[in-house]
Amino acid sequence: MRFGLTEDQRALRDATRRLLARHFGGQALRAALDGPARPDRALWRALGEAGFFSLRLPEARGGAGLGLPEAVLVFEEAGRALLPGPLVATHLAAGAVAGAATGEAVVTDVDGGLVEWLAAADVVRGDATGAVPLRSLDPLTPLHRVPSGRPAHERRDVRLTVLLTAAEQLGTAGRVCELAAQHARAREQFGRPVGAFQAVAHLCAGMLVRTETARAAVYAAAVTGDPVDVAAARLLADEAAVRGARDCLQVHGGMGFTWESEVHLHLKRAWVRTRRGGGVTESEEVVAADLLAGTA
Repeated sequence: MRFGLTEDQRALRDATRRLLARHFGGQALRAALDGPARPDRALWRALGEAGFFSLRLPEARGGAGLGLPEAVLVFEEAGRALLPGPLVATHLAAGAVAGAATGEAVVTDVDGGLVEWLAAADVVRGDATGAVPLRSLDPLTPLHRVPSGRPAHERRDVRLTVLLTAAEQLGTAGRVCELAAQHARAREQFGRPVGAFQAVAHLCAGMLVRTETARAAVYAAAVTGDPVDVAAARLLADEAAVRGARDCLQVHGGMGFTWESEVHLHLKRAWVRTRRGGGVTESEEVVAADLLAGTA
């Protein structure tokens, strides 16, 4: 049995990467950091026209009629590009909220006790009464907290939120692995590339192993859709993203903390994502319950 990507899936991934490079490259990222915290409406509409939000809608309803494996691929690319905005919430609202599928509406969701991009959203799904702003670690993800969030079993699309968040984390893990390898080859100390030193080589190797392990888990969960597979994939992807970004900072040294570097932005975004979809704890509980059920 073959588990590799199909030719169409590879084409979708590559087309998404080109789209994001064209509409949200390095200059656009810097402009977003220096400007007000609101989604770029032109970018949002471009995503809508490309089918980013309507990807899983049936063709009869104006979508592409694709499935979770394809959605995971495009969200992986979004994570890799540090694309800002409530992407997951808007994607999951396509077909249910007018304008979400086409990118005309920005949709956010009350996810537990947190809400991303509340002030900039056109539609808020859930009760955000009494929301107060939080100081977000990620400058491109404004956050609000609501007094009482809904329990996990009452929140809509929790499994899909967790899976697509894991895909974004996978994109971050892959990107910081690339950045670390590039820096390790280019930066020299004592007349040698820093990647030639064992400590740096071990950091890069560990990043690659965690990324590819998470990739296998996320892709498999997209195929099975099993809640335990999704929870396990999320845990592996969170670890690959957060530890990978931290190790990438170590490889870069002080340069990784500078405002001009994107490395610290990946770490901050990865930290914020770990709170989405019930957070790491709820995924741990799902996996633990399955393990205990198997030993009963």
